[in-house]
Amino acid sequence: MSKQIQKEKLIIIGGGPAGLTSAIYSSRAGLNPLVINGPEPGGQITLTPDLENFPGFPDGIGGFELMDKVSKQAQKFGTRMVFEIVEEVQFENKPYIIKTDAKQYEAEAVIIATGSEAKRLGLYREEELTGNGISYCATCDGAFFKEKEVAVVGGGNVAIEEADFLTKFASKVYLIHRRNKLRGDQILADRIKQNEKVEILWSTEVKELKGDNNLSGIVIENNKNGEVKQLEGVKGLFMAVGYNPRTEIFEGQINLDENKYIITDDEQRTNRSGIFAAGDVQEPVFNQVIVAAGTGAKAAMQVDKYLIGY
Repeated sequence: MSKQIQKEKLIIIGGGPAGLTSAIYSSRAGLNPLVINGPEPGGQITLTPDLENFPGFPDGIGGFELMDKVSKQAQKFGTRMVFEIVEEVQFENKPYIIKTDAKQYEAEAVIIATGSEAKRLGLYREEELTGNGISYCATCDGAFFKEKEVAVVGGGNVAIEEADFLTKFASKVYLIHRRNKLRGDQILADRIKQNEKVEILWSTEVKELKGDNNLSGIVIENNKNGEVKQLEGVKGLFMAVGYNPRTEIFEGQINLDENKYIITDDEQRTNRSGIFAAGDVQEPVFNQVIVAAGTGAKAAMQVDKYLIGY
């Protein structure tokens, strides 16, 4: 049985900071956008307990709370939202076709804001132990490790914030970084170095996972002197080593770079007329909420010009 076809002027794929900011701007422009929320409505920022660097919130704000406000703001101006998963797109000809798990859509213009997902280390049995000691979200799973030793892999802002958050529950937190200097903001780096529950393991990499049904320890190696150690007390391992763009369904439909990020020009345009991209799905360097929101605004303004034939 064929899916029902719904025609739209503008479809925004993704309901994170970039997608919802696009929705606010395009709604106010009278474009009546439809937002197709993906597997993480609100985006990955909803998993961040305390966002301290977003302008306008001197005391910080939780990621979920921020995106709840943005979502309500978009809907206030008339944005419509559906909570469906996009399974296939066809961008060769107009109108552009977007197929979800529930329906088929046709659109005159599209903004892609599907974001990114956490990278894996690629260790043997990593997938098998995910949810059984291995996690990619401290906010989601930190409470399961009360009074236990855990480790966080990474050296950027996300890794530092996850390590700091986990000290609320864990008896000890190892911060494992393959370099000899943290890459995060200085204020966060200084804070984590002063936390007595955190031990930073410099120039170190995880080489092996221990445990049958649940993680029971990890093997680490110093990449400077080759020293190998086993941390038998570690029952939780949190990965924070970066992200991969969610672009699988767009391969062959629009141009991607060698790392699978969508290629856009300075006006958020892809190589397909009427298809734009915003946020982490096309920004490989500045993975910040405010940057995603800014590119979302740009994309919406360009769509408005495109649809009126500016």
